[in-house]
Amino acid sequence: MCRKGCSRVQNSKLNTYDWLCDVPDADKATDYVEVQFKNTRKGYYLNSSGIALEKGDIVAVEATPGHDIGTVTLTGRLVLLQMKKNNARTDGVEVKRIYRKVKQADMEKYEEAKSREHETMIRSRQLAAGLGLNMKIGDVEYQGDGNKAIFYYIADERVDFRQLIKVLAEAFHVRVEMKQIGARQEAGRIGGIGPCGRELCCSSWMSSFVSVATGAARLQDISMNPQKLAGQCAKLKCCINYEIDSYVEALKYLPSREIELETKDNTYYHCKADVFRKEITYSTDKFFAVNPVTISAQRAFDIISMNKRGAKPLTLEADEKPQQSKRESHDILGQESLTRFDTDTSKKKKRKRKHDRPGIKTKSQGEG
Repeated sequence: MCRKGCSRVQNSKLNTYDWLCDVPDADKATDYVEVQFKNTRKGYYLNSSGIALEKGDIVAVEATPGHDIGTVTLTGRLVLLQMKKNNARTDGVEVKRIYRKVKQADMEKYEEAKSREHETMIRSRQLAAGLGLNMKIGDVEYQGDGNKAIFYYIADERVDFRQLIKVLAEAFHVRVEMKQIGARQEAGRIGGIGPCGRELCCSSWMSSFVSVATGAARLQDISMNPQKLAGQCAKLKCCINYEIDSYVEALKYLPSREIELETKDNTYYHCKADVFRKEITYSTDKFFAVNPVTISAQRAFDIISMNKRGAKPLTLEADEKPQQSKRESHDILGQESLTRFDTDTSKKKKRKRKHDRPGIKTKSQGEG
């Protein structure tokens, strides 16, 4: 682990690994600090007072109005790169400052405000339903000093919540801010375990969401089952896009799915393909797997070349298949036998019957 306490928040949600933390004077390259609040919300603040901060420190930062409580997740030169990546503006904009490291009084007020979030969310849902608004309030986040609350909501269409803001302000006596989020953002805020057995990507490390199309699933020959393709957010799983580049690259070495293969007896259509083994299965029916035949990609290219010349092979398989010599395996040591530790009694029985026969003398009896 690098110095400067880089490992203190290694398992923090949406944590960014500081790969510049061991570079000399990297922590003094800028006065900007990345601070993370509840769930996925992050902000960049100016450490104008020169407070010695490390990753994992809990600080009180400037807010509108009052102050907020957050955790330092990044310091030093890498903060500038993250600000550029997230389009955080500093020119012509008044940058908010870091006040201090939290005190005991700050934490007590913060915990008190945080304890009201669930009750506020349930009550706000009832108020929104009473006004007949087609929206769902998915989460509530109180500011560190309890003077402001952010209501995260989901809606399929534009919602006029001006009356709702007045009702919420009167009911909870706080300043109200409404933020619309998507289904994927809501799943990331709630969290959960995916079918893979791991924590949801949207709640553990993903900070931006790319649209996922059903074409990506078709390209990978994934079964088009909505229950299998949909995630907790009821949208297509983000992980469908993870391997799409590898499949696109591998498909360059396979013939097109639209090309039909002609033999002297039948016409074969593309059924499915194993892109990494470079094997293709063809069928005599265009829509169903009828008389499926699996051949290599090279054999498919050879047949396509023959069809272009006007020639047709007898079958899709190669005329002369390479014969593989089959070697029989023998258990020389008898390790696979279940009775290898049993005592062989057959020889003893034969020897006993030989002793019992009359007129037969053995070497042990002697001759007189």
